[in-house]
Amino acid sequence: MKKNICLIAGLVLLIFVWTNTSFAADKIGFINMQTIIQTSNAGKKAAEEFKKIVEKKQAAIQAMENDVKKVKDELDKQASVMTASARSDKEAAYQRKLRDYQILVDDTNKELQKRDQEYSQKMVPEILKVVRSIAEKDKYTLILDYSTMPLPYHDKASDITKKVVDEYNKANTKK
Repeated sequence: MKKNICLIAGLVLLIFVWTNTSFAADKIGFINMQTIIQTSNAGKKAAEEFKKIVEKKQAAIQAMENDVKKVKDELDKQASVMTASARSDKEAAYQRKLRDYQILVDDTNKELQKRDQEYSQKMVPEILKVVRSIAEKDKYTLILDYSTMPLPYHDKASDITKKVVDEYNKANTKK
């Protein structure tokens, strides 16, 4: 009977030690891909380029908006003294300009969104190479991106975002 109790106690102890060592081997890290893209040197450079494009597009939109307002103001001021056909022509011109303005705004928004995605998609594969390199070097079993999925909790000490940014910047200065 004592033999069986000792055997069972030994097995329980062995299982306990074995499960603890298997859990200890798992190392999980966390990154925030958006932060990496925004704070890396390449991300800052892309943001500056994007900002210049946005400013140019905004200037074109503002010029067209001013033109639309000008036509509308003329229409409002002269509506009472215009003939019906002249007013109809002026309203048609205003509607065309307004439609062109709305199309410009929509097209510009789509283009800017597309460029933003292109900048990000260009950087992501390079960033993932750096993440893999760090994971292999530091023996991480799993690295999760908490910018794409909500995590109720993660240990801030396991957040390697800053390390990834530093390594990514080093890799890009060599190019």
